[in-house]
Amino acid sequence: MSAVAEILNDYKESRLSLEEAAAALSRAYTADLGHTVIDLQRRRRVGAGEVIYAAGKTPDQLREIFLTLVGKKQNVLATRATAEAFAAVQAELPDALFNTIAGTITHVGTPVARAATRIAVVSAGTSDQHVAEEAAVTAEFYGNPVLRIADVGVAGLHRLLARLDDLESARVIIVAAGMEGVLPSVIGGLVRAPVIAVPTSVGYGASFGGITALLGMLNSCASGVTAVNIDNGFGAGYIASLINRIDAPDQGDII
Repeated sequence: MSAVAEILNDYKESRLSLEEAAAALSRAYTADLGHTVIDLQRRRRVGAGEVIYAAGKTPDQLREIFLTLVGKKQNVLATRATAEAFAAVQAELPDALFNTIAGTITHVGTPVARAATRIAVVSAGTSDQHVAEEAAVTAEFYGNPVLRIADVGVAGLHRLLARLDDLESARVIIVAAGMEGVLPSVIGGLVRAPVIAVPTSVGYGASFGGITALLGMLNSCASGVTAVNIDNGFGAGYIASLINRIDAPDQGDII
């Protein structure tokens, strides 16, 4: 029985007053920490719980958010986190993991059923790997097998062609690229899988912090390419997971 059902049953059996039941229902849907109001019903509504954007939050705030979500038996992912923030979380949750490349913190208390098919995460250059790794960690957090393919940008196209069999084995492909951002179009012309392009802020002055790559990806002539925002590895990993897990088992309710 879910927490909401228990509250309603207690009200029905007169174990709770109307005011007590209303207050309990409010707490079941959200957790108000003062600095943050956590959405506890998001997984039931959309299939995935709330993810923490750690940038701008203090280590103590992040620690409190993690403890609250773990207390509700939720797996937790935080993006754009620092080593200092991780130290605060790990002090309370020793099983938490920090990915130094992606800047992510994860805590998985409930195993997630694995999808049968995999996602390929491709980075054009080593400088793009922090964005690609954020996408990879996100996809893995949601139960997807991930194949990482690094440093296969168009400056040396033979490197990409050498991995064509791996690319063709993926159900979804994420491609992180800066500079002129052409790699997703090249891959989109070689494979049948959908390609999620992630422009990165890597490049010299005329790259305009990733805008040049973004515009190139939005104007891709390859039909199967779509784009997310600049440096948004999380968004790419999330949507790739939705595509890859269409036929995977439901992960259940959160409360």
